Amino acid sequence: MEDRISDIHGALVNLHGEPEPPRDMHPIDSVIHTILSQNTSDENRDNAWDDLVSEFGHNYEAIENADHDELADAIRTAGLANQKASRIQDSLRTIREHTGGEYSLEFIKEMDVDEAQSWLTNIKGIGDKTAGIILLFRFGMDYFPVDTHCERLAKRFDLIPEDASYARAHELLTEHVPSDIKYSFHRLLIDHGRAYCTARDADCSNPVCEQFCDCEYC
Repeated sequence: MEDRISDIHGALVNLHGEPEPPRDMHPIDSVIHTILSQNTSDENRDNAWDDLVSEFGHNYEAIENADHDELADAIRTAGLANQKASRIQDSLRTIREHTGGEYSLEFIKEMDVDEAQSWLTNIKGIGDKTAGIILLFRFGMDYFPVDTHCERLAKRFDLIPEDASYARAHELLTEHVPSDIKYSFHRLLIDHGRAYCTARDADCSNPVCEQFCDCEYC
């Protein structure tokens, strides 16, 4: 399995190039940024992030205590603004209460992966994928976040069983994707899923799909 994953990774790098490293963000910013990214495009997420920073700066106390409607208006371009405003404020409140008054996630570094994932997912609105992105992107932990692209391509590339649940997909990919390419492979699967291996009417006329995929569109 590991050899096949490494071969697929190499082919993806040849086609798409090595992904840019994660943005250098404060871990709390990363939590907010990741919440904004849920169910929207990268462009809308980034526009909402810029609007939020323009309105509040990086003043986490001001964001936590902002009027809910005012915060929702500031992030409107990300979609689901009311829901995301609540999730952002709940996250900040939970972090502050855990640390005794600080907006810091430094304590995550002292946890193992399972403990850190469990702590983050206890925050309302932070699921396994959101937690996984924070742990991998910000803390470099040995975790493989699975989104719809990763799950779809992993099945088409015969890395996980077709009937694998989301939880099983995460478990298998976290176990078998080598630690040193977890971030790169995650990003490349998303890039390839958007560019070629779409959910419907996939374009299989590319060297990665031609070599590794045998889906209904190939």
